[in-house]
Amino acid sequence: MLEVRKSEDRGVANHGWLSSRHTFSFANYHDPRQMGFGPLLVINEDRVQPAQGFGTHGHRDMEIISYVLDGALEHKDSMGTGSVIRYGDVQRMSAGTGVRHSEFNHSQSEEVHFLQIWIEPNQTGIAPSYEEKHFDQAAKNGQLRLIASSDGRDGSVLIHQDASVFASILNGADRVDYPLSPSRRAYVHVARGEVTVNGVRLSSGDALKITDETRVTLDQAQAAEVLLFDLPQ
Repeated sequence: MLEVRKSEDRGVANHGWLSSRHTFSFANYHDPRQMGFGPLLVINEDRVQPAQGFGTHGHRDMEIISYVLDGALEHKDSMGTGSVIRYGDVQRMSAGTGVRHSEFNHSQSEEVHFLQIWIEPNQTGIAPSYEEKHFDQAAKNGQLRLIASSDGRDGSVLIHQDASVFASILNGADRVDYPLSPSRRAYVHVARGEVTVNGVRLSSGDALKITDETRVTLDQAQAAEVLLFDLPQ
């Protein structure tokens, strides 16, 4: 079964310093039909204005992944971690028993454009932890690159859930086929560009929920950057 989630149907939040599109119910946006997809609970497409950012705030028992599309985002947290992530960087923070952090755009001229992803963990009360990896464009061109997994294989960041997250950059004749086992579901989010997924044409910000299918096929792309989530049923 295929269910399209169109970009224009997402929730909207505009705080001046931050504009955000919410794929699933989040903060003041609530849609009982969009409460997540399995353990995938949040995909926010955030744009942070220059010299602005998220003040210190807390999280608990959540796997939080940041995928930067443009700009540079500084991260500081109560674990003592401090870093600046840019395009190609994937940041994972396991909130566990509780962590406080802030995120800031220090540029005076460029916004930060990134995806904030929350995945519900399959174990709670763990010690908070942080991880960051860089995945260059060549590793994603015309293929799926594993960026997050339950065991950290292939150099991916480790998440505490039976899920795998892949990134891909596709264009022209590029085609990717990903087998999907009967006990799994998939979610495809188009970060930018256009791509056909299992025969469905999607544009930037669109997504596709995939259940009871044997594979995920991505083709007919035009400058597309895509995230594919392999999730438990």
